[in-house]
Amino acid sequence: MHTLPLHLEAGSDVRQSLEALAREQGATGYVLSVVGNLSAAVFQCPGKPAPTRLRGELEIITLSGTLSPEGVHLHLSFSDGDCRVWGGHLEPGTLVLRGADLLVGFLPVAAPVSPSPAPDERGRLNAGASAASAQPPARPSGRNRPAVRQTAVSQTAASQAAAGEGAQPRLEIAVLPGCPWSARALRMLRTLSIPHRVIRVESDAVRGEIQQRSGSSSLPQVFVDGEPIGGYDALAESHGRKELEPLRLG
Repeated sequence: MHTLPLHLEAGSDVRQSLEALAREQGATGYVLSVVGNLSAAVFQCPGKPAPTRLRGELEIITLSGTLSPEGVHLHLSFSDGDCRVWGGHLEPGTLVLRGADLLVGFLPVAAPVSPSPAPDERGRLNAGASAASAQPPARPSGRNRPAVRQTAVSQTAASQAAAGEGAQPRLEIAVLPGCPWSARALRMLRTLSIPHRVIRVESDAVRGEIQQRSGSSSLPQVFVDGEPIGGYDALAESHGRKELEPLRLG
């Protein structure tokens, strides 16, 4: 793990800043420590239909959770001017008052292992093959990168695929970067340990494709076995009816 200090200036959105950092690093990480204060806190309490918003001079007590390029799952606690403590899932709109300093730890990204070159008839390694395998893979340029990035974001799903228990998750979710409802849907899937594949909608072409598949222009959109079930509300209702149980691991 390598650690990275992060200073947030006044007015910075805490959640969006951490999401941007995770995308920039391209790795999974954790918030290790934080000190600072807030002018506004937006957090989701258990069982509440909508986030709670508080304003004032608020002192951060803790911020913990995970970060990845596909999203964050963070818990915030803080105190108000009367020393009352509040907390819940960190949501967009949580703003720094004068400043905040965080220490974030990122896990190393595993490099792919190249197959060993085959020996020739004398048992010697082929020099050309060895040199070729030593060259790092070329990174695609910005113009050649695909507009749709599909990533299995559940670590348990990745482990399952590696074990040969099913390479493709049954559930797909199309999300809009920066959309709070997309972030909530992803958080629900991670919390329930449901393997899933993420489709990041970052172009009009991709949005059109998702709209054609789902019959809806809103995001997120969830598909199970290729069939659309709806957005965040439909996902939450399916969870309430225990219709997602067959998709969970363990």
